Amino acid sequence: MKTVTAFILFIFPFTLFGQTLMKETDELINKDDPGWPIVQLWIDSAKNKVEILPRDSTGAKIALYKTQVTTRSPMGSIIYQTGGLLIDNGWIRILGSGSLRLNRSLPDWNKGKSFNDFGERPSFLLIADDAIGGYFAINAGFLAKENIGKVYYLSPDNLEWEFLDLNYSEFLLFCFNGNLDAFYEKLRWQNWKEDVAQLTGDKVYFFYPFLWTKEGKDISKVSRKIISIEEHYSISIETRKQLGIE
Repeated sequence: MKTVTAFILFIFPFTLFGQTLMKETDELINKDDPGWPIVQLWIDSAKNKVEILPRDSTGAKIALYKTQVTTRSPMGSIIYQTGGLLIDNGWIRILGSGSLRLNRSLPDWNKGKSFNDFGERPSFLLIADDAIGGYFAINAGFLAKENIGKVYYLSPDNLEWEFLDLNYSEFLLFCFNGNLDAFYEKLRWQNWKEDVAQLTGDKVYFFYPFLWTKEGKDISKVSRKIISIEEHYSISIETRKQLGIE
């Protein structure tokens, strides 16, 4: 298992970021050595709650084609086999091919953000996000000149892209088994599980005062409302520009 896992970890960077010509969907579906059985094993043994969202088979094929990753990889298998994954009662949303409760596919969510047209090499790739407006992305040179293929986190409490030193497979395992309470220390409030249960995958919580301000450091004392994740992402990026971070 250790050898197989190590091999899969290296598939993603070379498949996606080196892609120049669009392969047909059938070329991306690996029937001999699919990655889904391994991902399924990870999910079955996960310490944190993982919910597999149902896929639409046609939508899954379209999303796989747009992303141009093979189903031998964990990313390709999640896109092709699921509408996405909900972690820890929906606190983290890992993007797949889209589903009723997470109506964003990975490629469609990235279009206009990390690339303009399908088939282009992305400057980074948004792979997941959370209920408080944090964004997980794989670096392809835009987030940092080094650490290509590694995951960064845009944290709402400082608006910085934080290096996590994880590749995609390791990020999945972190979501499945990691100490999320420690990772989100001071970013969860009493009864957050009940509140997050109200969210669909296209919504996030917006906080005021902003979590990155001195006044917003105590999340139990700030106001919050539900807004669209598209609006929240735009606000986050624009605020970074205004603060001179971008």
